[in-house]
Order: sequence, then structure tokens, then C-alpha cells
Amino acid sequence: MIDRSYPKVMDAEHGYTMKVVSRRTGLSPHVLRVWERRYGAVEPMRTPTNRRIYSDADVDRLGMLRQATEAGHSIGRIAGLSPEDLKALVESDREYRQPGGPGGSAKTGDYEPYISASLDAVMNLDGQALEMELGRAVVDLDQPTLIDYMIPRLMERIGELWNSGGLRVADEHMATAIVRTLVGGISATQRPPQSAPRIVITTPVGQLHEIGALLAATAAAAKGWAVHYLGPNLPAYEIADAANRYDAHAVALSLVYPAADPLVGPELQRLRQGLRADVLMLFGGRSCPSYADAIQQVDGVVFDDLSSMRAQLQDPRLAHS
Repeated sequence: MIDRSYPKVMDAEHGYTMKVVSRRTGLSPHVLRVWERRYGAVEPMRTPTNRRIYSDADVDRLGMLRQATEAGHSIGRIAGLSPEDLKALVESDREYRQPGGPGGSAKTGDYEPYISASLDAVMNLDGQALEMELGRAVVDLDQPTLIDYMIPRLMERIGELWNSGGLRVADEHMATAIVRTLVGGISATQRPPQSAPRIVITTPVGQLHEIGALLAATAAAAKGWAVHYLGPNLPAYEIADAANRYDAHAVALSLVYPAADPLVGPELQRLRQGLRADVLMLFGGRSCPSYADAIQQVDGVVFDDLSSMRAQLQDPRLAHS
């Protein structure tokens, strides 16, 4: 339980308005309201006219909550932590991401500032600022870091904020459109040889989130594959037809949201039946565990991240032209 020892009604001169808190923490007023109402992250005082007034402790707490959520923690799980436990969590995350720390190489934390600045732009529905921050990331980061870590982490954070009510639909759609254009442009720069093995990449019907599929297309193209990207939300017969006409060696499907959709299993069965027996089916995305049985039934191979996908694309069955 969070200690609330100060009065329930507070004079505006002894605290901070929502506008000030938003500027100090980098959290939009909408996020502040959602975190208060839905998760009880803080309990701001009220003036006699019912305006929210935040204390220094509230501002500190909100700042730490933001750092923790940007490190990957769900606001629903950490909103009730005591100040001591929350501070320890933030410090532990910071140590983990330090170069040479248990989080890995010196490259691990390099992309975090770009994610933070990009999230600020998304929360403010500022497409121009988001494009600028992503452009800086393209210039400053090497492509594996950008594609394997920075963009997937950014889109994961955007998805978490959207699911928790921290982002509006317009915010999420704007961010997805801009990231889609960026990743598509990177993929378009790859020019595989005529003899390159061929892969079809898409999402099955009902799976509307395509950034993971776009990133997979970029990773496959970087490995020398000829990629036929179909966009999201395609029925099995369309995917099979495209794969057969393209004479594909593999089909890769991204499963992100929703999880446990009962339509996906039968769709995968229909797709398997429509493909040549030697076409390998690859699967990636955070919802794959909920479709484990369906994937196993079609002899699919799951990759946990883009690095493991690239390793899978070196499978001897796929290395022929």
C-alpha cells in the first residue's frame, strides 16, 4: 500500500498541476489520468475546485514508473509497488542495461534514448517528431541494432501502452504508419540475385499487426533472400496461391495480436494443405506460444527473434536456388 500521509485536499501553491507534472515526467495528461484511475499509480490531491495537485513524491514516483515501463515492465504489475521497491527495480534495470553489465554488450543500451524520444512523439501525436527521431536512429545505429532491437522494442512499448489505455487509437495508427514506411524503405534497398531462395511473408487472417512481418521481411532480405511481402490479414488460400506462384521455399507468418484466436488453427491447416510439401512454414511474434499446438500440427518452426530467424534461414533445406 502506498503511504498517503498528506491531506486529501491541497492548496495549489503547495503542489504541482497536471500540466507541470506532464512536462516534468514526460507523461501525457491522458496517461496520467489512466494510470491514476485504472491502476492507482498515484492519488493526487484535489483543490477546493477539484483540480488535481501532485506532490513531490507523486512526481518522483511517476518518473520512476515511466522509466520502469520503458524498460519493459507492465504498469499493471508495478503500479502498486512501494517507493523503495520501485526505486530498487529502476536501479536494477539501469544496471542491467549498462555496457558490460549482465544485460550484454555495450550496444545494449544505445537505442534506449531513441525509443524514449520516439514514445514522446507518439504520445503527443507528433508525426514529424517521430519521423525525425527514427531518422536519427537510422543514421546513428547499425542496421542489426535498429531492426533487431530498437524498432521491435519501440513497437512492443507502443502496443503495451495502447493495451493499457496509455495511448489512443490515433496515436498507435500514426506510429504504425510511420514505422511501416521506414521499414519498407529499408527492405526496398535490398537487391537479391536471381538465384536467391524465395520466401513469402505475411500475417494470417485476423492478425492485423504487421510491423513484425515487415521486420522479418527486412531481415530475410538482408540475408540474401528474395522476399515477397503480402501485407497483413490474408486468408490461407491467398497466401498459398502467392507462395505457389512465387515458387517459394518458405512462408513466414507473424502472430502478434490477438492471441488464442480460434480461427488461426484451421487457417494454418488450410495453408499447409495448399502448399507444396517441401515448403517450410516459419512463425514469429509474441502470440506464438498461444498457437503452439496449431503450429506443431503443420510442422511449423518458431523463431523467438529476428536473430534466430536468420539462423533458421540458413537451414540446408532452404539454402538451394
